Parts: sequence; structure tokens; C-alpha cells
Amino acid sequence: MALEWLALARRAMQEFGSRVDAVTDWEAPTPDTEWDVADLVRHVVVEQQWIPPLLSGLTLAEAGDRVRPLGADLAAEWHRFAGLAAAAWEVAPPAAPVHLSYGTVTVEHYLREQVSDITIHSWDLARAAGLDETLDPTLVEAVWEVLDAQREMLSASGLFAAPVEVSVDAPLQTRLLALTGRDADSTRRTDPTGG
Repeated sequence: MALEWLALARRAMQEFGSRVDAVTDWEAPTPDTEWDVADLVRHVVVEQQWIPPLLSGLTLAEAGDRVRPLGADLAAEWHRFAGLAAAAWEVAPPAAPVHLSYGTVTVEHYLREQVSDITIHSWDLARAAGLDETLDPTLVEAVWEVLDAQREMLSASGLFAAPVEVSVDAPLQTRLLALTGRDADSTRRTDPTGG
């Protein structure tokens, strides 16, 4: 696996973790009108729970048997499961199969997907918690390359709201967020998942 993507995974986890540690209002609304801050963090932590069993080759059903309800301290749960996920990524063979809900992909594909997810949700959390919304530019560039190449699939998937129109010369972070239905220039709370 490209060492670059392992480094990006560590960076994405740091971006999200630093914001989790700064949360003071767990009931604050997020850009997704269906979630408050606790729901958003819980979603990302649960994703981390799935990573070690999936990377070990288990089927979705087998991996699901290993996912347990989270404790009340979501910051502690984040650090616990992010650490376990990071260790699993370090040793997983890049071309090994991973069974996901939409089919079987390689470990490297899954890693890129997870880096993208955590990066976008870092912005969501920053917006919701009133924190610095600036994302690491290296992460933004890498995630842009992944998601821009999947532009048509993203629109058809229903996972995100329709892309927000922004200027072609807008900063790359603004264009990345717009691609996933997020209006970085607005203070309005929108629903980027279309839910």
C-alpha cells in the first residue's frame, strides 16, 4: 500500500481527533440536519470499529458480530477505536479483499474511502462545534482526487446532497466540500447527506 495513504490516514485521524477533543456541546446541530455532534462522532467511531475485523478478511455479517455499543465518553471511544483501526491499516496487505456493503474492494480502496470520509466529517465537526474549519491541504488534495474521479457515482449514490455550485477558482477545500453537498461559504445548516 502506498505509504502516502497510510500517512494520510494518520493525518485524517489527527484532524478529526483534535476536533473531538475540543467539543464542548455534544448536542449542537451539524451540517447534516439529522445529526447532532454526538451522532456525528458516534458514526465515525463506529466506522473505526468495523475496520479491524473487515481488514482481517471477515464477511460483513462476521464483522458485524464484533461491533459493540459505544460507551458514553465518545472522545475516549474515538481514541480507542481510531488506535485499533490505525494499527490494522499498518499491517493489512494492500491488495487483500475487503467485504463491504456494496461489494468487495481492495484494502487500499477501502483506505482511500475511509480517509475521505474522516476528512469530510472533520469539517462537519468543526462547523458544528464552532472550531477552525481549515483542513490539512495535503488531505484536501488527496481526497479531491478520489472524490472528483467519482463525481457521477457520488451524485447517483444518494449518500450526499447535490453538489453546491461554486466558482471554478474557489479554494480547493471549498470545491471539495461543494462536491459533497456542503456549502462552506454559508452559515446555514444544510443537510449534505440528502437525508
